[in-house]
Amino acid sequence: MRKVTAVIETGLDRRIEIYVGDDTYPYGILGEGHTIAEAKEDFMIGYQEMKEYVLDSGKEFEEAEFVFRYDIPSFLQEFAYAFTLSGLERITGINQKQLGHYVSGYRKPSAKTIRKMEEGIHNFSEQLSRIHFYGL
Repeated sequence: MRKVTAVIETGLDRRIEIYVGDDTYPYGILGEGHTIAEAKEDFMIGYQEMKEYVLDSGKEFEEAEFVFRYDIPSFLQEFAYAFTLSGLERITGINQKQLGHYVSGYRKPSAKTIRKMEEGIHNFSEQLSRIHFYGL
C-alpha cells in the first residue's frame, strides 16, 4: 500500500477541502465539508467510489494510505479545543495577532512561518511525550 499525501485546506468561505496532493498518484479524489471530520468522511467515500469505478473498468487499483497535511487555518480549527492563540504563541513564537490573521484567512503564512509553527508544535509534542506521572 502506497502512502499518499492528502492536503486539508480551509477556503475563503470557511469550508474544508481535502484533495490528493501527490501528483504521482493516478486518481483525483476530493472531499468537502463544514468540518474536517465531514471533509475526511467525504474524501474517503470518494476514494471508495474511485476504487469501485477502476475495478469495474477491469483495471487494477493502486491502494493508498493517506497522510494528511494541514494548512494553518485548518490546523488551528481542528485543534482549537487544545490550543489557544496565546498558548500557540508561547509554543511557536508566532504572535497571536498574526495567528488570528491566519485563522480568518486575512493573511497566508510564509514557508518560513509554516516551518516555525510545525517545529514548535513538534517540539511541544516531544516534551509532552516525555512526561510520566508519579503514583501509578
